[in-house]
Amino acid sequence: MTAVFSHGRLRLYLLKLLDDGPKHGYELIRLLEERFLGLYAPSAGTIYPRLQRLEADGLVSHTAAGGRKVYEITAAGRAELSQRAGELAALESDIAASVADLSTLAGEIRSEVRGSVRDLKRELREATRQTRRNRWIPPAPAPVTAPPPGPEQAAQAEFDQRLAAFAGEVSALVRSRRLSESQLRTAIRLLDGALDGLRRLLR
Repeated sequence: MTAVFSHGRLRLYLLKLLDDGPKHGYELIRLLEERFLGLYAPSAGTIYPRLQRLEADGLVSHTAAGGRKVYEITAAGRAELSQRAGELAALESDIAASVADLSTLAGEIRSEVRGSVRDLKRELREATRQTRRNRWIPPAPAPVTAPPPGPEQAAQAEFDQRLAAFAGEVSALVRSRRLSESQLRTAIRLLDGALDGLRRLLR
């Protein structure tokens, strides 16, 4: 229970609310919550025992309506309100001050929460950036080393090189000199002979 209602002052305020018209317990709780701008709401365990005490003292009475007890102030309750008018005015002033304090506190809490959320978001963003910068990159796989060539592969490679060199050298010799037709035909016969020898070898 909020401090402004200490020392029996909630009892006085309940009489004040009932003076405005009959109400059931839930309505009284809602009116108090509205008076405190939603920052304070008494529990049923706070309100109903006090209503019962007020009824026992003859300050309120109740009737049953729709399964609920509806309370209304009695003449004795109005007389007490009149006698305690000054106390009620002081209570209203204290409630206004309490509401202002609670509103300020709620604003500060909201600001702190927003600040904490901003800080948390900033830290999460920084952590994400740091993680991305430091993201583990798997090492490149070791290059696959081809096995050394066997004797047949080595001989094939040498043959290819010699053939390319032979063709290049023959072509260069022919182009570097102006051969007659008979010389060219002789060179062709030599090439044909070499080719025939290879064919016989590879049969």
